[in-house]
Amino acid sequence: MSSKLVIVESPTKAKTIKKYLGRGFNVTSSFGHIRDLPKNKMGIDTKGDTFEPEYEISKDKINTVNTLKKYAKDSDEIIFATDGDREGEAISWHLAQVLNINPTKAKRIVFHEITKHAIEEALKKPRHINQDLVDAQQARRVLDRLVGYELSPFLWKKVVRGLSAGRVQSVTVRLVVEKEREIQAFKTEEYWSITGNFSKEKSQEFEGKLSSISGKNVGKMGLKTKKQVDEIVDNLKKETYIVSSVQKKKAKKSPPPPFTTSTLQQKANQSLGFSAKQTMSTAQKLYEGIKLGSQGMTGLITYMRTDSLNISEKFISEAVDFIEKEYGKKYSSGGRRYKTKSKGAQEAHEAIRPTNAKYTPESLKNILTPQQYRLYNLIWRRTVATQMSEATLDKTIIDIDAGKYSFHVNGQIITFDGWLKLYPKLTKEDSLPEIEVKDKLKCSKVNPLQHFTEPPARYSDATLVKALEEHEIGRPSTYAPTIATIESRGYVFRNEAKKLEPTEIAFTVNDLLVNHFPDIVDLSFTAEMENDLDKVAEGKKEWIPLIRNFYKPFHKNLELKNKEVDKKDITEEKSTEKCPKCKSSMVVKLGRFGKFLACTNYPECKTTKPLDGEEKEEAETVDERCEKCGQTMALKHGRFGAFLGCSGYPECKNIKSFAKSTGVKCDKCKTGEIVEKKSKKGRTFFACDQYPKCENALWNKPTGKKCPKCKSLMVEVGKDKTKCSNKDCK
Repeated sequence: MSSKLVIVESPTKAKTIKKYLGRGFNVTSSFGHIRDLPKNKMGIDTKGDTFEPEYEISKDKINTVNTLKKYAKDSDEIIFATDGDREGEAISWHLAQVLNINPTKAKRIVFHEITKHAIEEALKKPRHINQDLVDAQQARRVLDRLVGYELSPFLWKKVVRGLSAGRVQSVTVRLVVEKEREIQAFKTEEYWSITGNFSKEKSQEFEGKLSSISGKNVGKMGLKTKKQVDEIVDNLKKETYIVSSVQKKKAKKSPPPPFTTSTLQQKANQSLGFSAKQTMSTAQKLYEGIKLGSQGMTGLITYMRTDSLNISEKFISEAVDFIEKEYGKKYSSGGRRYKTKSKGAQEAHEAIRPTNAKYTPESLKNILTPQQYRLYNLIWRRTVATQMSEATLDKTIIDIDAGKYSFHVNGQIITFDGWLKLYPKLTKEDSLPEIEVKDKLKCSKVNPLQHFTEPPARYSDATLVKALEEHEIGRPSTYAPTIATIESRGYVFRNEAKKLEPTEIAFTVNDLLVNHFPDIVDLSFTAEMENDLDKVAEGKKEWIPLIRNFYKPFHKNLELKNKEVDKKDITEEKSTEKCPKCKSSMVVKLGRFGKFLACTNYPECKTTKPLDGEEKEEAETVDERCEKCGQTMALKHGRFGAFLGCSGYPECKNIKSFAKSTGVKCDKCKTGEIVEKKSKKGRTFFACDQYPKCENALWNKPTGKKCPKCKSLMVEVGKDKTKCSNKDCK
């Protein structure tokens, strides 16, 4: 009996596929890449101008390779079935090289879901290894190695050891740093709005907003002061309210398109609080297979690295049947198709969707982990909703005149929920009474509302992925690893609000690269490089000239900057401080974890102090006793900000997080207290002491008073100024 060897990159994927192939097939795994560039040297021929990569088998893969060679020797046919993207193509190419198989003759199958139908269809039409895709992956790997291997040592020499630079990584850091500078430069402005509570005879009340004065649009910032607003409110008390315009129209709302890698990462972050990395690792498990009782290992979603919106006709048909059976024909679209707009997307690929509409989230709830269930539920509902009918709405717009003042009212009612039945979104629904032009209305209350402009929001995983996609930085497979890298390398950290905030070192490194290596951190240059890599994948560009054109000017500039740039100009600033021990001058230095004061008489005097003037050896005592030994606790400063440590150290090593009482009860969990804390950068913020059970966090100090409108905590925003802590409250 003939034996066929099928090689995939994941043991879970191998287990799932084996179930579908049965006897005559040996399905095994390479456990990812078996070869890569060496770890202890460049591994690229830059002198010979060929940029030939020097691949080697990883030490931890030697046994795997030996096993694969044995299986290959005992097999009549070898089939490579790695993932269908550039990375998967490169893994197959490396396997072919190691097993002495000509890539132009090798059997390669590609599928976008791990189901019996998809595997059987792929086996019917094998192809050879696509060298263009392999070259695109090699070009990316070589580019990243050249930048990382040459630019990182420059940062060690000119800033501090342990830093890293990367072609996509450094551009991403730039985005985060520039956003932070926007926030730092932001000046809060006060503005006001006025709403009125209206009703017709005995009908229900509805709210309208002051929109114009004497025919001039008020706009968001039109009302600046309380004095101006008080005068308007006084005038409005004397006015008669007459309906001047009523517009009614029917509207339709279409479902959002199916998920791509980018939109899945964004939605999972916004709705589930998942990081990009968490989303992708969970999706990987759903794709490779979950054990479904007697059915065994079953792939639940299609391949999760994609920028295509395409959905297979087979799934559309299954989804339509499911919808009509479950909800009735009026909820079915009869089949809806989406066209991919993104440049370079491949229509042969698919959007991220369930492998079968019949696998409802409810039917899998007791099988999946909570994390897997939540992500699968999101994917399933979004995809099935794409095949449902449009929602219909009645929209009403009313204008109300009061002398020289006009109010604007928006209302909408969902008359048919359609796809919203399955995938509800936050849809404002204001039911309005029957109103006609010239109707006289009663205004029971005029509400003056104080607001303050908010600084730009820091990036979350969702908004950073969106920014990377908009600027064409990286591709679906690189978003999550890039964010994970800049976090692990200490350039960003997640604050209490789970937003990405740059560290002190990120500012220094970014400014150094912007000033001396502008191309490396230039958004359009990086995007153009990504487009060139796409052209390599499409067979429209050769990869070696692409590398050559990048490397020669980059390397020449690096040699020049090694001579020109002085470390002291980057990492030292003058100060007026004197060393408390030897009375020499002190300078502000930049270390791995931020700035500090250091004696210029080093190495004779090794005194250092934090920038707040407190010597490191000394610590401020606080009015708190150590619960272990009873000695006084001291406020200390470490890598991750302030903390309390026992003054009896090293005999007693008790430490605890620094939290100062505010006496304000948490408005979210109702049981905890809002306490003052310090972030990793030493910035003060306020959070519930029940964290992580309660994640309520505020950047401004709570006053203890509640917002009269939404009952959230009011916070201080300046001298004698307060605002509601709830961003959605106006």
